[in-house]
Amino acid sequence: MEVAFNALPFLMEGLWVTVKVTAIVVAISLVVGVVMGVVLTYGSAWVRWPIRLYTDFIRGIPVLVLIFFAYYGLPAIGLNLDNFTAAVTALTAFKIAHVIETTRGAIQSIHQGQTEAGKAIGLPFWDRMIYIIFPQAVRRFLPPWINTVADAAKGSALVSLIGVVDLMLAMQKVIGRTFEPMPIYLLGAVIYFLINYSLSLSSRRLEKQFSYSLEK
Repeated sequence: MEVAFNALPFLMEGLWVTVKVTAIVVAISLVVGVVMGVVLTYGSAWVRWPIRLYTDFIRGIPVLVLIFFAYYGLPAIGLNLDNFTAAVTALTAFKIAHVIETTRGAIQSIHQGQTEAGKAIGLPFWDRMIYIIFPQAVRRFLPPWINTVADAAKGSALVSLIGVVDLMLAMQKVIGRTFEPMPIYLLGAVIYFLINYSLSLSSRRLEKQFSYSLEK
C-alpha cells in the first residue's frame, strides 16, 4: 500500500479533473435539460418534435461513441475541440437528453386537475408553473436526477480514452511507472465508491422523504 500512498497526490489531481468534468456536465445539463423538458411538455408541435428526436437519438447512442465523435469527428466539419472540451461536450449532450426526459416525466406526473385549478383562479402559465407545478414536480424530479449525477461521475472515467488526465488515466499512468496495478486499482475503486455511494445515499433519502408524493 506504500505505492498507493505515494501516488495519492497525483491521483488527487486526476480526481479534481473528474470532479470538474462532472460539475460542468451536471450544471449545464440541468439548466438546458429542464428548460427543454418544459418546452417538450408544453411547447407547440414544431418545437416538440426536434426535442423528441434529439432525446431519442442521443439516448440511443453509447456515450463513448459520442465522445469519440466530438473529438475525432467534429474536426471533419472544421470544428476542432481540445480533448477536455470534446469530452465535456459529449457528456453534456448525453446528460441533457436524460434530464429532458426526467423533467417531462416529473411534470406530466402532476394531475391535470392541478393545472385546471390554476386556470380556474386566473393564474397565467408561468404563475401556474412556479406556484403549482414546479413545487410538486421537483419532488419527483430530484431522486432520478441525483442518479443521473452519479452516472455522470462514473461516465467521466471515459474521458481518459481521449487523453484527459482524470482519475482513471492518472491511475494508469502511475501503474505504468510502478508496475503494481493492484494497490492503485484498489485505491481508485475506493475513491469512485465513496463518490457514487454518497450520491446514491442522497438519492435514497430523497426517495424516502418524498415517497408520499410519488404514491399520489
